[in-house]
Amino acid sequence: MDEHTGQTADVSGHSPHTGGTDPATEAFVAHRNLLFTVAYEMLGSASDAEDILQETWIRWADIDQDTVRDSRAFLVRITTRQALTRLRTLRRRKETYVGPWLPEPLLTTPDVAEDIELADSVSMAMLLVLETLAPTERAVFVLREVFELGYDEIAQAVDKTPTAVRQIAHRARAHVAARRPREVISPARTRKVLAAFQQAVETGDLRRLLDMIAPDVVLLTDGGGVVQAALEPVVGAESVADVLTRLTSVTLQPAQVNGCPALILRTGGEIDTVLAVRHEGGLITGLYAVRNPEKLSRVDRETTVSR
Repeated sequence: MDEHTGQTADVSGHSPHTGGTDPATEAFVAHRNLLFTVAYEMLGSASDAEDILQETWIRWADIDQDTVRDSRAFLVRITTRQALTRLRTLRRRKETYVGPWLPEPLLTTPDVAEDIELADSVSMAMLLVLETLAPTERAVFVLREVFELGYDEIAQAVDKTPTAVRQIAHRARAHVAARRPREVISPARTRKVLAAFQQAVETGDLRRLLDMIAPDVVLLTDGGGVVQAALEPVVGAESVADVLTRLTSVTLQPAQVNGCPALILRTGGEIDTVLAVRHEGGLITGLYAVRNPEKLSRVDRETTVSR
């Protein structure tokens, strides 16, 4: 399926509706959303994840299908290896990125929120935690904790022994547990918090904003050097509230972004910013504002992610 339109992707040059597809094409199309999600969770970039799918297809099309026992596992293995190579390149690119780097936001379908583990794994907060893992650790964590692959399968994907993969998985779990939000917040509760937050921003109610955000709240703004954005994290309730009360010329629209309730800010009808939040203990502790136009192309249509 094409995650934009819901139509079957024509990856082979044959029409999917004529019955002319071969087993390789059928398997790839059947698992395409899964493969996209694997690549996206490893990279935090939808455009790079799409590139990985193209590279995966090229390699998959050359495989003798009679030698493949499990097409899902085989495709995930190819995708993981390609994503690992791309991830190492992206890490070098991020070293010269202008200002804070944030994942590319996705407008996700409502059903994603119903799968709590999937929604958590693609959330902006979790993707930022995954950024702190080494490439192989990230791959192992994603494949084991999100997609529940066996250690033997993961070992083949990352070119490690099953014993080594178990050790890497244990280390990655501990690393993520120490940095991820401590409590699971329901979508309904997040929507309620966002509705109150939206009203406070729209009315310029500084006191109400200060009551909603944590004293040590952090605002990250990603403009990529293309549009105006803070080049350093904005830290502290008063500093963050000051930025938010200056949002007078935008309209705020609730949306489902990366499996979680979020806000889309528009100026003159055009998407200007995607704002995601992290909240714990009843207070907003993190705000993630993606303004880089190159990262906003996936917010005008829904993207399907799946396990």
